[in-house]
Amino acid sequence: MIRRAALLGLASLGLFAALPPGLSGQTDPRLQAAVQLAQSGRMDSARAVVHRLLATLPATDSVYPEALYTEAIVASDTTLLTTDLQRVVIEYGLSPWADDALLRLTQFHWAQGDPNATIQSAERLRRDYASSPLKARADLPAARAYFDLKDEAHGCALIQEALAGAGDDVEFRNQVNFYSARCAAAPPVAALPDTARKTDSSAAPAAPVYSVQVLAVKNAGQVDDMLTRLHVMGFDARVVRDSSGLLKVRVGRYATHADAEAAQRRVKSKLGGQPFVVQEP
Repeated sequence: MIRRAALLGLASLGLFAALPPGLSGQTDPRLQAAVQLAQSGRMDSARAVVHRLLATLPATDSVYPEALYTEAIVASDTTLLTTDLQRVVIEYGLSPWADDALLRLTQFHWAQGDPNATIQSAERLRRDYASSPLKARADLPAARAYFDLKDEAHGCALIQEALAGAGDDVEFRNQVNFYSARCAAAPPVAALPDTARKTDSSAAPAAPVYSVQVLAVKNAGQVDDMLTRLHVMGFDARVVRDSSGLLKVRVGRYATHADAEAAQRRVKSKLGGQPFVVQEP
């Protein structure tokens, strides 16, 4: 079951984002109280409620990712906002709040004028949460980011996907339609990756895919720092969690081992350390 964000918070950052009507928000009564405080303009009180709750909850409690997400949307500074949202995505990727957190990160990066980070967050939502109804919401800022990067084809593909997922939300559909006019003459683009796509069971096995592993730790803070550094350097970095709980930072997806080795050398020359090539499962 997917929880929806309340229409509050992030006001000081200009990140109110319209969500479809009728969707539920926070489910824990303590967090609902914090949301109500924030909606009434008592942001400091809302933050205090969430802070006290996080201080008493064990990190294994099912409410913990919901509390982290709520702390992010009432946060007064961008560092706490991004840290909390990234923690939800990285540490609690199976929680009902992970796709919400990725949507908020997408909106935040767009508002901050960072098209590459906008696209990365949106594409991760599309890839890791292919059935999420929030994909269409992330498609719009990602499409605008592609347009800023002069990639009309991918931008228009996302505009079409956003239109398909707009449902009965007339306001959101109108926002998307505003950008669809520029796509009439855009060149076609191959289908964007989507983990929900069905495959033919009789098809040949998929070719191996290689990546460069840069880090493997259990500390989300270290992961966030490394992701930021890699993104600034222009690398397509992501996080993979293994069965033991390790968080593995990897770069790229390469069709050949030689391509991955070339990327490994680039990463090592810019970052140092001991990055190495791995084959994705």
